[in-house]
Amino acid sequence: MRELLLGLRLLLGAGRGSRVRFLLMVAGSAIGVCCLAAVLAIPGILEAQDGRKAARVPDCKRDASGVRCVVTEGDPFELTRMDPYGSEPLTRVFVARGTRRIEPPPGLRELPAPGEIFVSPRLREALQREPALAQLLPGDDSGTIGAQGLAHPDELYAYVGVGREELEDGGDRMTTFGKSDADFPTLESSTLDIVRFTLAGVVLLPLAVFLSVCAKLSAAARARRLAALRLLGLSRKGTQRVNAAETVAAASFGAALGLGAYAITNQLVSRIGLPGFKWYPADGALSLSTVLICGVGCPALAWYVGRASARNAAANPLAVRRSAVEKAPGKWGLLPLLPGMGIVIGYCVAGLTDNAPRDTTLSSVLMPLAVILVGTGLVMMLPVFSRTLSQRVARATHSVSLGLAMRRNEVEPGGALRVATGLVMLVFAASLVQGVLIELDQVSKNTSPIQTYDISLAGTTADRQRAWEKVEGVRGHAVVMQSRSSSEFGQFDPSLVVVLATCDQLRNLVREVRGCVDGRPMRLWDPNQVASEQSKPGTRFPFDLRHEGHRRVMHVKVPREVLRYTDDHDLPVIDSGSVLLPPSAIPADHRPDAATLTLLSSSAPETVRAVLDGIGGVDPTTEVGTPGVVVTSLQQITVVRSLLGIGMVLGLVIGVAAYLVAATDRAVERKPQVTALSLLGARPRTLRAVQVAQVVVPLAVGLALAVVLGKLAESSYLVTGGGAVYWDGAGIPLLLACALGAVAVAALGALPLVGRRIDPELVRRD
Repeated sequence: MRELLLGLRLLLGAGRGSRVRFLLMVAGSAIGVCCLAAVLAIPGILEAQDGRKAARVPDCKRDASGVRCVVTEGDPFELTRMDPYGSEPLTRVFVARGTRRIEPPPGLRELPAPGEIFVSPRLREALQREPALAQLLPGDDSGTIGAQGLAHPDELYAYVGVGREELEDGGDRMTTFGKSDADFPTLESSTLDIVRFTLAGVVLLPLAVFLSVCAKLSAAARARRLAALRLLGLSRKGTQRVNAAETVAAASFGAALGLGAYAITNQLVSRIGLPGFKWYPADGALSLSTVLICGVGCPALAWYVGRASARNAAANPLAVRRSAVEKAPGKWGLLPLLPGMGIVIGYCVAGLTDNAPRDTTLSSVLMPLAVILVGTGLVMMLPVFSRTLSQRVARATHSVSLGLAMRRNEVEPGGALRVATGLVMLVFAASLVQGVLIELDQVSKNTSPIQTYDISLAGTTADRQRAWEKVEGVRGHAVVMQSRSSSEFGQFDPSLVVVLATCDQLRNLVREVRGCVDGRPMRLWDPNQVASEQSKPGTRFPFDLRHEGHRRVMHVKVPREVLRYTDDHDLPVIDSGSVLLPPSAIPADHRPDAATLTLLSSSAPETVRAVLDGIGGVDPTTEVGTPGVVVTSLQQITVVRSLLGIGMVLGLVIGVAAYLVAATDRAVERKPQVTALSLLGARPRTLRAVQVAQVVVPLAVGLALAVVLGKLAESSYLVTGGGAVYWDGAGIPLLLACALGAVAVAALGALPLVGRRIDPELVRRD
């Protein structure tokens, strides 16, 4: 305790420079803690959203087997429909109230009666902006869903009250709301692993470096002061505790300020929202675990770094007081760098030899481990690379400015790197984010110019079918029938697909048709597809039809005549090997049992929205399949992009803050040397060149290593991701531009660090 009090007294009475250093440490710790709290809050936000989703899932009381619902007279029924609204899901829950009352879902006081709808605030705004959307929501607006019934403020959700007959014997029985897990979580576990992996590399690794930099500010001045205390008789451990007192005090004040700054930021950002990701302020509130990690973990890290940085002054105080030459930096960085590079290079070789790993469980552990090892090794090896380069450049150069700069970096290889490390880690992390975005782009990119819609015709009428075919925006349609299965294991039985369409209808569905004749059965053949071997010419297949409650079997014989067509869309509308029949082949007033109406339109977002609205206007409860568009996946990708955006912003803040804090501290620490050179006749231009070279040269080396190692880590991640892209050459110019921008910023920031006023008092012998 005596040493801790001594450290605090020295902090308060050591002059303005010491107080400035303390404030820099506090500011740096506050920024770091604020960023750390933001990262730690993300899992809590996602968990809160999934908890509200799970609480509103309709369910029923089940029997002992846990499979079947217990039937009770008067139970209500529900039917849930989820449609794409751009890249967001529009969820509609159709509720048919029974005679038995049940507890309403969270956010509602009672279940909607027939003709009533309850909508989320965002959906009400969408209805006002797009009146056609009301076709999907038949009824009168009777209220708003409360916050406890919505995953997030921007959710598109509605409860629609209908009569039991409107569900047409569809829907599921429900007696309660709430399950242990959400049917569609905000992020799947595999996607959440991607987010954790990326944020660990983008935020947490640079954050650890940044907090260490803040704890080691003015290392030379503090080391000389601690050496003096050691020479006055203070013990070795006591000297280390004196130094740790200052760092712990700064970290504690910084942690308190950082937590307060995060609380304010959470209130502001949650109300403004991010693209595709919004949350309630309470979801992002500080949790006890976050407070403990930030309030205890950061001071503990500062205590460890403070004691470690005072080790030399405590062990050899005379060498520190006499400014002895520092020992060459150790090559301990090879310990994490070599195994990390081994994993990364191994995956890259596997990608080059077309032996991409299929064990995603092992890769999900090895890849984050490799990134952390490579990043840590990169930071630890930078002093070694900087010193080696400085020695060689100093021997070869004839420039006074460059020679002075390189000799200073040779003597003190870690000083300039405290300034450069944050920017180096930022470029390294940017490459990782680029790899994740490439993988997501492979999943979400929609290059097809068309969009198809599949509607089951089971239980529908011919009038509805004709209405769907005439929906505005639809430019092609056909009925696709499936032959009857002869056993309960129908997926293994030979089957035939029949397309009921005229030649004109077929031309609207595919790109090119050659030799089509109306009224003639023909076997469809696309040379670019693999045709089904089950549809051999002459084979007969049964198809079930119905008419006024009666069933009839129609047999279709696969014709020998072949109709060649080309369907070069990303998702083929018609499968090669199907049989084309004219619509008149179906007996009058008969309807197929297993058939799908396929509609086709442009893939433009506004067209897709108009077609879905039109389909809902005919029958709001219709389930519509949209091949190629998985709205839950699109929403998850949007959330991931937003979270990665948060990570990059935090990484940028950390990198820039590390540079500003370390550069300011270095300028204060270098004043005696700059003054001495000025008194010896060095011009201000020469001093500025020396200052710039001291920062730019090691930074350029670090950024070059960051680009190379970052690209290798990115490629290995893409190899383990299972996508089609392993090597991203298009991203190299962007990374190089970022690296050059960082060098330019560092050079400009180093120019003002040489003051105009010369203070001879700074040059004195202790």
